[in-house]
Amino acid sequence: METIPSYFFTDLRVMLGRSMRHVFRSMDTIITVTIMPIALMLLFVYVLGGAIQSGADNYVNYLLPGIMLMAIANSMGYTSYRLFLDMQRGIFERFHSMPIARSAALWGHVLTSLVSNSLSVIVIILIALLMGFRSSAGIFSWLAVAGILALFTLTLTWIAAIAGLSAKTVDGAAAIAYPIHFLPLISSAFVPTKTMPRGVRIFAENQPVTSIVDTIRSLLSNQPVGNDIWIAMAWCVGIMAVGYFFAMRVYKRRA
Repeated sequence: METIPSYFFTDLRVMLGRSMRHVFRSMDTIITVTIMPIALMLLFVYVLGGAIQSGADNYVNYLLPGIMLMAIANSMGYTSYRLFLDMQRGIFERFHSMPIARSAALWGHVLTSLVSNSLSVIVIILIALLMGFRSSAGIFSWLAVAGILALFTLTLTWIAAIAGLSAKTVDGAAAIAYPIHFLPLISSAFVPTKTMPRGVRIFAENQPVTSIVDTIRSLLSNQPVGNDIWIAMAWCVGIMAVGYFFAMRVYKRRA
């Protein structure tokens, strides 16, 4: 057992491959995580875009950051669901009886969320380009956007892991996705917050998604990000640290 840590990355690669196969074989996951956000982007741009005063010359440029975050948020229910199934079926116990790193199975799910969401975001950006999206951002700005999206994905994944590892039923595991879905809707993702009623505007301007959306939008348009990027990172790092702590506690206790 002393040699197990030296094989951690090999074990992790195997677990990642296992979880990714589950994703690619699930048409429901692909539709919800990739096709539905694209359909929503088409709806807002070509049906509702003319009636929305976003202040941007090209509404798809304004909309894209929120669509990317919504796609990531949509995937969290599936992450929680797959963790719940592995827990209920005793998969983790079987893996732990083998000479593999104990945390590799859990990290396999976490990295699957990161990889699958990266692929979804790339597809969404390609469709947005066909719809007229254009960006003046340089390579470093794009790398910053990628880093923020990855951080946001990991943050939500660890929150979803708590639900998946501790839920008693399938419905309980999937329920984590519902409150997460509302955050992009009540933010600056689709319309400027100044158009909202006072109470809604206060909430929208002081929740994590707005600062993340505003940061990504500024980076893609090659504009100064101001304090938004530090607020966005503080939200993500703080929530992720809490999520990781409690997810690992539940994992060690139940598995």
